[in-house]
Amino acid sequence: MVLANTPSPPPQILSKPNNLFNQHTHLLCCLNQCRDMLQLKQIHAQALRSTLPNHPDTLFLYSRILHFSAINDLHYAYRVFNGIHNPNSFMWNTLIRSCAQSSDSKEQAFLLYKRMLEQATVLPDKHTFPFVLKACAYLFALYEGKQAHAQMFKLGFQSDVYVNNSLIHFYASCGCLESAQNVFDKMPGKSVVSWNAMIDALVQFGEFEIALKQFVQLQNYFDPDEYTIQSVLNACAGLCALSLGMWAHAYLLRKFDDNVAMDVLVNNCLVDMYCKCGALDIALQVFERMDRRDLTSWNSMILGFAMHGKAELALEYFDLMVRTWKFIPNSISFVAVLSACNHRCMVNEGRKYFEMMVSKYEIEPQLEHYGCLVDILARAGLIDEALDLVSSMPMKPDAVIWRSILDSCCKKNASVELSEEMARQVIESKGGDCSAVYVLLSRVYASASRWNEVGLLRKLMTDRGVTKEPGCSLIEIDGVTHEFFAGDTSHPRTKDIYQFLDVIEERLESVGCTPDYSQAPMVDDLNDGKQKNLRVHSERLAIALGLLSLKPGMPIRIFKNLQVCSDCHKVTKLISKIFHVEIIMRDRVRFHHFKDGFCSCMDYW
Repeated sequence: MVLANTPSPPPQILSKPNNLFNQHTHLLCCLNQCRDMLQLKQIHAQALRSTLPNHPDTLFLYSRILHFSAINDLHYAYRVFNGIHNPNSFMWNTLIRSCAQSSDSKEQAFLLYKRMLEQATVLPDKHTFPFVLKACAYLFALYEGKQAHAQMFKLGFQSDVYVNNSLIHFYASCGCLESAQNVFDKMPGKSVVSWNAMIDALVQFGEFEIALKQFVQLQNYFDPDEYTIQSVLNACAGLCALSLGMWAHAYLLRKFDDNVAMDVLVNNCLVDMYCKCGALDIALQVFERMDRRDLTSWNSMILGFAMHGKAELALEYFDLMVRTWKFIPNSISFVAVLSACNHRCMVNEGRKYFEMMVSKYEIEPQLEHYGCLVDILARAGLIDEALDLVSSMPMKPDAVIWRSILDSCCKKNASVELSEEMARQVIESKGGDCSAVYVLLSRVYASASRWNEVGLLRKLMTDRGVTKEPGCSLIEIDGVTHEFFAGDTSHPRTKDIYQFLDVIEERLESVGCTPDYSQAPMVDDLNDGKQKNLRVHSERLAIALGLLSLKPGMPIRIFKNLQVCSDCHKVTKLISKIFHVEIIMRDRVRFHHFKDGFCSCMDYW
């Protein structure tokens, strides 16, 4: 026996009550039972036949019809709206809100607002502006949003907390952090949403320390909610502040119920934070304990495996996501997978997943995908194939792609002429005239013993005002972050640190470690001077402080702004073995886990 679903019968609207009041009541009752647009259209037709257009109860009835249709059929809602004589502000706001929340009609939200002003039958109210600003924020329509801001000020809503919250979000979305901060600072009254909007804006702009200071101030007025914690976790990820991130995690578990603690968005932030702070094992625990996961959850975990050099696990979880959990990967998924292949020189796998992305999932490759594949090929020594791929790209390669090929030319001892051509491409690219390209090219010249060119390159840097980006390393000890630059002598424990560097140097010499002078300054200095320069690289100062300060058995976590040099990489492996310590170092490219004299990157970075 086959059971079929039968549609619910339409509400009984054909019988006509005796008077107008009963007719309005009857139609409102039918609206309360309305389940689909077919029923609504019947109710609308009956209202057109049996009610007076300008009666107050009729306007209320049409506002309910408009509200239902705006949620279910925006085109029909426009027809309803255009048939209403002198719509009130609620009706305008209903349609503006639906346009602002739609995926393809956000432009209509501002056009409706403009039409509302032009007709001048009713004025915008405090409910109008949040909807208009939301659409402007999504469209990055700065000029239009500023017009709405001026009108809001003219109508006296500058003190309204809800309107100001929308302004903060709008300006932040349009890249105007200073304007967002100005709105926030001038608010006479703030809600927790106001604080959250400002903290989130600061995080979006990479102002992580200021965001955390705002978080501290917030607690003087309100208890943080789950949205606050998400922003704090993102700030901790940006700062690599593991201790504060763990505190936020503990606060979450202590202060909120299971619905919040197990929320997928909150847990996605936790996974991302732990991955970026070097605690991959905790990130995996959070991921495995999630009751529900979305595509972002999987992407964050796969990307975490990739940046920590766990390429096999990254590919395994991608396969698990697709085959077992039936998620359809998106553009970010393939960035993660290609990054994993890149960190382990998986050339064939990289080609396979790039082809899978295009042919099976019909995802158009973006610059990031091409950049990953170019880097995979170039770092494997397939520089000609990498250049062929660059020439076939549908978009113009950026400085990052050219710089990755130049880096591979340097490491693979390519010809000086090819390296010079790659350097020229980097410099001519937008944003490419930075110190990194000069440093790479100088190493090419130094390897060829062309010291005149090295000197000319340094003069060119001086003439163009390009300064070498200083190496900087961070280490967190007991919740306090310590920052070191190369050759730094500003730390309160500088004397202890440099004395311990001597101890480290003696232990390294005892096991036959010799410096790699190619990583020293760009000039042909004496080897003794080069060795002194190498031993005070920022990560070595941070490691020395970690060995002096942390308890035995605790890992040393270093976060570095530049790619670790080959000499420091070799030395750090030996330190991990000599001093029986695990050192987790994140450089500009990836994480390195040093333990027992080995690195997780297997000397490929």
